[in-house]
Amino acid sequence: MSVANRDKQMAEAEELLGGSLTRQGFAKGLFFGQYLNERLLPYPDLAADLPARSLAADLRKFCAEQIDAAAIDRDSKIPDHVIRGLGRLGVLGACLPRSCGGLEFSQTAYCQLMEVLGGHCGSTALFVNAHHSIGPRALVLFGTPAQQERYLPKLTSGEWISAFALTEPEAGSDAANVQTRATPSPDGRGYLLNGQKRWITNGGIADVLSVMARTPVPGSDETKITSFIVTPDMPGFEVVEKRMPKCGVRGTATSRLAFHDMFVPNENILGQLGKGLKIALTVLDFGRTTFGASCTGAAKFCVARASAHANTRVQFGETLGSFELVKDKLAYMAAGAFAMEAVTYQTAALIDSGEDDYMVETAMLKVFSTDVLWRIINDTFQIFGGKAYFADEPYERMMRDGRINMIGEGANDVLRVFSALVGMRDVGLELKGVLDALMRPIGNFGKIGGFASRRIGSMLSSPEVRVRSTELADDATRLGRLVGTFGSQVERLLRKYQESILDRQYQLGRVADAATELYVSGCVMNRLDSLVRDPHFGESERLEGLKLGRYYLKTAARRIRRNLADLWDNDDEDTTRVGNIVLGRDGKSK
Repeated sequence: MSVANRDKQMAEAEELLGGSLTRQGFAKGLFFGQYLNERLLPYPDLAADLPARSLAADLRKFCAEQIDAAAIDRDSKIPDHVIRGLGRLGVLGACLPRSCGGLEFSQTAYCQLMEVLGGHCGSTALFVNAHHSIGPRALVLFGTPAQQERYLPKLTSGEWISAFALTEPEAGSDAANVQTRATPSPDGRGYLLNGQKRWITNGGIADVLSVMARTPVPGSDETKITSFIVTPDMPGFEVVEKRMPKCGVRGTATSRLAFHDMFVPNENILGQLGKGLKIALTVLDFGRTTFGASCTGAAKFCVARASAHANTRVQFGETLGSFELVKDKLAYMAAGAFAMEAVTYQTAALIDSGEDDYMVETAMLKVFSTDVLWRIINDTFQIFGGKAYFADEPYERMMRDGRINMIGEGANDVLRVFSALVGMRDVGLELKGVLDALMRPIGNFGKIGGFASRRIGSMLSSPEVRVRSTELADDATRLGRLVGTFGSQVERLLRKYQESILDRQYQLGRVADAATELYVSGCVMNRLDSLVRDPHFGESERLEGLKLGRYYLKTAARRIRRNLADLWDNDDEDTTRVGNIVLGRDGKSK
């Protein structure tokens, strides 16, 4: 990457993330080798939320009786009666304000609903996520009272469907590369939109859309992204393709849209002019959390079905569950589902707390849950063997549905790089500040002394992972040591590469994967600490949870150590050389 391009991207990141780059949440603390206990809230008590539990039970019944996932996939359409039924239940407006007919559920409560949908039908889960999590959410967070009064009531009931239009031919995970233009109209009453969007879930059936477009910055040649509220009755709005044929989640209407001098009045600007990208990524944080919930539901479905099949299917005179390679798959699946559930609800609780810096945590949640679900589906497929390959079983559909999860709302490799760079940024700035202070020690003794004190402290002891249950004390100590080791390795990496770390994606990927497993491990530890003391659980359920959680912690620690070892002993140069041969770039370093 050129220096100019790197500086441009860094400036965009500074503007986009604003003050969140300077605040230190739980995930960012890991990069310093710190375990910020006070930033990891108590694990939410899901059993205590009676309205959410009641609606989840009603939704489960509705799914069983009304949602035919195989037919939705076959017909490439979610029936109108399903949409109306979800509206009547309150699912389509669960988190929206009571003033507009919503239930005003917390993010934690809403995730319980998405878990039910994710375990039943991937298409319906994605439809609801697009309509609710990233559709009217922008109106709730950034809309004016007039905008909310006009649009929210019908979006809440499901009478109107919403969509979120960001992606374009040249702007996918690179959200800042939006090319759709919005130029001020000659009379100053609004903007004329020109451009196209593609892969927009609900785009061809939506009644209200949030559309991202570039607007000029007065007095300069610069443009910035602004969010607009758009309705399909605006002249110049075109549905180029209502339902694009695709691999999975076929029931959703994934569309191509175009705008031809489409007039949008000034009162339809959503939020501040030029602040649309911040709005988009804030909304996506909510969507990524519900991604985790729907993945949890699908994972639990797979674990239940695969274990039942392994107990009954006989091969070579033994049930499949008798074989170690099957046990290996089932152990990973069950522990992965347990961890996925833990990190989903822990992250949702962080959002509910009112904290406004959770971009790194939601990115980690999204990468972890979608990657783990993909392996769980694949292992379920393998346990069922040829039976899973045919359409009379749900697994080939789940495989097709599950693949989009690692692409949508930020491709996983992009989010890995994001997590690593944002996490390491403050560590790098501290190191740079200390080096500058050492060159001018007079007046900088406080900065030098504070850094030295922290480094000496980290060498003498590991960060404390506080747990209320003495039963988990040894597990907490091991996790604390691992966090301390990770922090020292991050610092060592930055000392070696300095600013060039921005271009070393092999290393960034390892750092991100290790940090993600540490964040998930913290969530699992929190869940175990709650589980041990929770009176809602019986002894057998408590013991099973402890075994699953501890197995995850143990195997995650092994994966973390492997990633950290690979920072210094790897085949990166050979990988680049071979990649360049495949690309026809033999002899080039990049």
